[in-house]
Amino acid sequence: MGAIPRFVLDESSPQPVSPARGESDAALLDAYSSAVIAASERVGPAVVHLEVAQAPRTGEGEAKRRGTGSGFVFTPDGFILTNSHVVHGARSIQVSFADDASFDADLVGDDPDTDVAVIRIGGHQLPTATLGSSRRLRVGQLAIAIGNPYGFQHTVTAGVVSALGRSLRSMTGRLIDDVIQTDAALNPGNSGGPLVNSQGEVIGVNTAIIPFAQGICFATAIDTAKWVVEQLLRFGRVRRGYIGVGGATIPLSRRAVRFHGLAAEAGVRVESIEPGSAAQRAGIEPGDVIIGYDGENVAGVDALHRLLSAERIGKATRVTLLRRTQKLDLPITATELPSRQ
Repeated sequence: MGAIPRFVLDESSPQPVSPARGESDAALLDAYSSAVIAASERVGPAVVHLEVAQAPRTGEGEAKRRGTGSGFVFTPDGFILTNSHVVHGARSIQVSFADDASFDADLVGDDPDTDVAVIRIGGHQLPTATLGSSRRLRVGQLAIAIGNPYGFQHTVTAGVVSALGRSLRSMTGRLIDDVIQTDAALNPGNSGGPLVNSQGEVIGVNTAIIPFAQGICFATAIDTAKWVVEQLLRFGRVRRGYIGVGGATIPLSRRAVRFHGLAAEAGVRVESIEPGSAAQRAGIEPGDVIIGYDGENVAGVDALHRLLSAERIGKATRVTLLRRTQKLDLPITATELPSRQ
């Protein structure tokens, strides 16, 4: 009788177990679990569920549109961070805590360009989430999301920081810079909830997912959100510069780049000009290609948006453009971008 073949994995044979390895794996698992549990217990009481009744769109009659989302309290007297797309245009906002306490909220201000909003409820000594910093985040760092996906209130998911410095197109068309990518599962209803680190500090405001993608979710970095919050609390809006042009990013011809010694190979072709705007007063014409503003290169619409910051409102400077074969510098003073209602 021949030898009995032995499978590579033979469960009938006694297998040596390394106690050190087993204990090590258990310790790692316990450390991971402990970090997630501690962070969620620290932040969870400050996370709220939002029910929003919005004004009807044109042609919808008086029927109210309703939506839900998440948010988190960041001051003991009731200021709450959430997403602009959750509360923009809201007629009423209802805020609920994990202990079923419910409050009516008022919209303090929102910024669709970064998808950040602040609302407020009446209260004192409320549980709060600690705002951390996104400046020192590392790819691979633990990331924990808390929110209310699909109405399942106060749900915790965990993953890692998948990438940093992403850019995400907002609903207004502007780019949101310094976006955090994570694989912590997010679903509709998570919007506006906190993304926190292992210390329970908020590192981002959950904002978007890519439909049908696996584990590709985004959060506005908390450093960006803190800047927006400061603007909203001071002015009720984020102040940005405005020159009154509609434009499109176009590539420049190699001949024009070489002839004028340009640093960038693209610019903004002016498609339209608002009557009475700074652009009209400066003498900008449709068909001009903007290649510089205030001494900085303009390689596209997004670059021009970044340059039109609050610091440039009312500042007399120059816009550089190509008009047919000419390179021109025109004096211009940006005004403040009208608020979006």
